[in-house]
Amino acid sequence: MTAIVPFVDLVAQYESIHSEIDEAFHEVTRSATYILGAPVERFEAEFAEFVEAEHAVGVGSGLDALRLALLGLEIGPGDEVIVPANTYIATALAVSEVGADVVLVDCDPTTYNIDPQAAEAAVTPRTRALLPVHFAGQSADLRPLLDLAHRHGLQVVEDAAQAHGTRYDERPCGSFGEVACFSFYPGKNLGAYGDGGMVTAGDTAAVERIRRLRNYGERRKYEHVVKGVNSRLDGLQAAFLSVKLRHLAAWNEARSQHAAAYTAQLSGVGDLTFQGRAENSTHIYHLFIAETDRRDALRDHLTERGIQTGIHYPIPIHLQEAYSDLGIGAGTFPHTERLARRSLSLPMYPELTPDQIETVTDSIRDFFDR
Repeated sequence: MTAIVPFVDLVAQYESIHSEIDEAFHEVTRSATYILGAPVERFEAEFAEFVEAEHAVGVGSGLDALRLALLGLEIGPGDEVIVPANTYIATALAVSEVGADVVLVDCDPTTYNIDPQAAEAAVTPRTRALLPVHFAGQSADLRPLLDLAHRHGLQVVEDAAQAHGTRYDERPCGSFGEVACFSFYPGKNLGAYGDGGMVTAGDTAAVERIRRLRNYGERRKYEHVVKGVNSRLDGLQAAFLSVKLRHLAAWNEARSQHAAAYTAQLSGVGDLTFQGRAENSTHIYHLFIAETDRRDALRDHLTERGIQTGIHYPIPIHLQEAYSDLGIGAGTFPHTERLARRSLSLPMYPELTPDQIETVTDSIRDFFDR
């Protein structure tokens, strides 16, 4: 069935900025600057300013941003990295890929972000880093995490893949940790027309290591000083992202208005609950998440009416076959597992119309009225 209300509508976004995007495409193709070069350097500078970070390094994906960030901090075999159980598997995969051990902890039941007390309880002599995720567009509670890191001499690596423009204590996410990592997957609040990622940092030495690692370990052409990889943000994506960055504040504000409309129209409906707001964080609503014990039936009901939804995430990391080696059984992280059973992400993108939101909310009310 053709979606009446898609989960994300990237065509609508393109149509709103197509002339700027088309000009950016021709700018790069006229100069043939496809790999690194001026478009990437310009976007790196723009994004560093946006995040209020000293440096930004464009890479091939959000996963590569995490992986290269950890390598840039020289985290590897023998080290432990504390990761929230309630996150996409890429967060854990990056730790595994550098040879460090993933240590999962549960999330806060209200904000869905990493529980600082659980993180503190997980620290051991081998812990090297905390890897908080700013889940769904809201910042993790960074004050206690930064204090924990200071007391134990740990590095903080922000996973800001869903937090392009989120602020904590009036500072942008991406400016707190030793390094921070962003994804530009197309469906993100700031998304490319392909894949891409960014590492932001204030540590000059780490940044230089990351720059070398992303480009075959080169210090200069044909001079390889470390065993690197090929993970470079390409010129076309950088040019497109430069255009989109100019619109991001307005897009995030539109998402906030949509979230307010959802909340107002669905307040008191059935057993629905929503992600709680953190005291010190803004919310850019990469996702708008509702919880209900009847999640699967509600999702089927909406699908039948042409309304697309998402589940973030139906199988937690510790219950994935890929991480069976951790030996963590069901029931270990009850808040994360509750979300896997009960959470449903409703359509959310800047171009949503009031009529589309009403279609979604009317259909949800119909479901609970049956």
